[in-house]
Amino acid sequence: MTTSVIPSVSVITTPTQSGTASGTAQVLPSLSTRTPDTSGTVIISLAATAGKPASAPLLSTSISTPTTTLVPTKSTSPIPPPKQMNAQAENIFQPVDTAPPPGQIGTRGDHPVPRLNIAGQNSPISTNKFYSNFFLGSQTAPAWTHPYSLAWSKGGSNTKSWGMVITHLDDNQKVFGPDPAANPVQYFVNPIGIQAIVISALELGSSTVLTTNSLTAFSANVELHPNASAPSALTFPLVQGMGFVTAGINMVTPIIQSGVFFRSVTKSTQQVKPGVTKYTIKLEDDRTWLLYAISDSGVDVDFKVVDNGLVQATSKFQGIIQISKNPSAAAEALYDTACGVYPMTAAVSGNVDGAVGSYTFSFRKQGLGSMMGAPLLMYALPHHVASFSGFTRNAVTGVQLATTTKGNATAVVADSWTFTESLPTTLGFAPWQPETGKGTTMSSAAIQAILGVATSEISQNMSEQSNLNSMYYSGKALAKFAGIIYTVNDLLSDQALAQEGLKNLKDAFSLFTNNRQKFPLVYETAWKGVVSTASYVTGDPGADFGNSYYNDHHFHYGYFVYAAAIIGYLDSSWLDVNKDWVNSLVRDYANPSSDDPYFPVSRNFDWYHGHSFAHGLYETFDGRDQESSSEDSMSSYALKLWGRVTGNSNLEAVANIQLAVTARSLQSYFLYTSNSNSIQPPNFTPNKVSGILFENKIDHTTYFGTNPEYVQGIHMLPILPHSTLTRTKQFVQEEWDVYFSNGRAEKVSGGWRGILFSNLALIDPSRSWNFFARGDFDASWLDGGASRTWCLAMAAGMGGGP
Repeated sequence: MTTSVIPSVSVITTPTQSGTASGTAQVLPSLSTRTPDTSGTVIISLAATAGKPASAPLLSTSISTPTTTLVPTKSTSPIPPPKQMNAQAENIFQPVDTAPPPGQIGTRGDHPVPRLNIAGQNSPISTNKFYSNFFLGSQTAPAWTHPYSLAWSKGGSNTKSWGMVITHLDDNQKVFGPDPAANPVQYFVNPIGIQAIVISALELGSSTVLTTNSLTAFSANVELHPNASAPSALTFPLVQGMGFVTAGINMVTPIIQSGVFFRSVTKSTQQVKPGVTKYTIKLEDDRTWLLYAISDSGVDVDFKVVDNGLVQATSKFQGIIQISKNPSAAAEALYDTACGVYPMTAAVSGNVDGAVGSYTFSFRKQGLGSMMGAPLLMYALPHHVASFSGFTRNAVTGVQLATTTKGNATAVVADSWTFTESLPTTLGFAPWQPETGKGTTMSSAAIQAILGVATSEISQNMSEQSNLNSMYYSGKALAKFAGIIYTVNDLLSDQALAQEGLKNLKDAFSLFTNNRQKFPLVYETAWKGVVSTASYVTGDPGADFGNSYYNDHHFHYGYFVYAAAIIGYLDSSWLDVNKDWVNSLVRDYANPSSDDPYFPVSRNFDWYHGHSFAHGLYETFDGRDQESSSEDSMSSYALKLWGRVTGNSNLEAVANIQLAVTARSLQSYFLYTSNSNSIQPPNFTPNKVSGILFENKIDHTTYFGTNPEYVQGIHMLPILPHSTLTRTKQFVQEEWDVYFSNGRAEKVSGGWRGILFSNLALIDPSRSWNFFARGDFDASWLDGGASRTWCLAMAAGMGGGP
């Protein structure tokens, strides 16, 4: 039934012609009493980011010099043979395990954060994905699909709408500061709250309820209901990179609103496709949006302008409405061709052939049957385009839209994307140079010098240093000792001393595998994951860096997995008893497959962005963030080693691809060289590193301070063999010259000095060696999670030392 829509302002209806396209325009009067909101809100303070404690990442507890040193008590036992590698599957994204976590990890059904209006989801929920804001807090913080963002208006802003806000910002809307004229600026921020286009319905009002369902690693459905008991009025299938924002309209009266205000709304009199009604929307900020309406029944929808902020359909509608930002005539032609189909979700698969890896995003699409033959229009980020295989490269168009923190997104017309990466297959436990695929052989003098240090450090009290109230700090301590023992065994060839140290490391590690640490782990079945009980016990959401709330799991557990890989490498029999416990940590932060019913797929690593996000179950209006790119890559490196020692060739292959993708992504968005990064704003890249990268802003700072060694150093630690993959020599040299050359590094206090000089081994291993080998070396220059033994070994393996 058609209803009359009466304009409340004087609207001029006139025929229009643009090229060969004709239409009927509803032109609104100039604004006189209302002001468009084109500036939004800018969040500067980090205090607005919930769940981020201001603790430094360094272990700063005093470490006593051992009064005695370990002495081998018997002849060395031969190292058991490594686990045989299983056959690699055609699709390497296979489950690590499908059994419940081991019994020593307890189970509980509650979590401090409620599952807010998540409907019909029995499978594990990805706690750290782009859509999390829709089930957290007020449910009004944005979700970034790139290039668009969406947010529930919830009766707010100048539209007072109860619908879904769609926003896209151009680069000239970014806010730089605190001094916009500085070079480099400290931060750039994208305003939030600009309500460019809002899709809503007359039936939505103050009783509206937002629910989510079908939550996966790449996608989610968001639904708006008139009330808690009513069926969905609007359904928004959200998929990262989607070319249109698509709304399923479920027999309600759609309305389109804008806080920027309409200047004109033009209905095309020529169908771009049978059954498609097209509207061109011109806003008061001179930007143009396109609307495509596709009816399930073949009955067109007719929109009438009510006022400068409201356009209303003349009848109820069953079908879909698709919205896109139109930057050019070429883009419009592309949208015309691609409308009518949309992605519902995506899946990642992959395979490896020697040192070449290939992975694919396969999009599942939906639309009217007559239109399903049209390929999907999706947007790719710069690191995607750089690694596309030939077939996908041919699907790339010249249409681009800016993203908030990832440069320009490029339109790609294809139902799947395939990427190719060169893999670091020769990367192992030892120092590694990408150019040669191995490290430098140590001289006998270097071995003797390191052994003198290692004999003392391996004799430290491992249990005392690792039995802490933090999974993060405990993991770092265990990883430190694992690195020492590996160095002694393999690089210094003192297997007897290494085995004595290994006994103590196993004892220290057993506290955790028996779950008797200060805050034991628990498998909670609300969200489905392994978390620290710290927040349950203390009531503090930020306890242990927010581990209980799923913050930083890839950092925390990555250190444990790295340490376990070394133990398993030196004693494969240890794996028989402890593999399931370690696998639970692996599955928690990096489960590769939806066939695992206990953990979500890839909790931390975002395959669309090519890097991880650390932010857990906290509502955040600037989106997810990550502060340490180096610990991100470390978590993938740990997976690679663990896959190798446990014989899981699929996991090792996934980790190799993940490492290669991470390196490409970090060098695109986090780590900036002077002549190769044109993605980030040129007045920001002289900072050399991002600082904290959010989905909506980048701030060259940390949560715990602004000293250069903090901001730069958090992207260095831990320096391990994988560091050379992500941190190129050009980058390290440029960063050193900007911040730490000419004696500035020597003035840095505490463990940060050791981090800087360990990082220096990547470009000047001799100077790094001399620093750690000096006779007056002060142990306070070491992070409690780093050893002098490993720092010397790394420097020697890179070509330093006598």
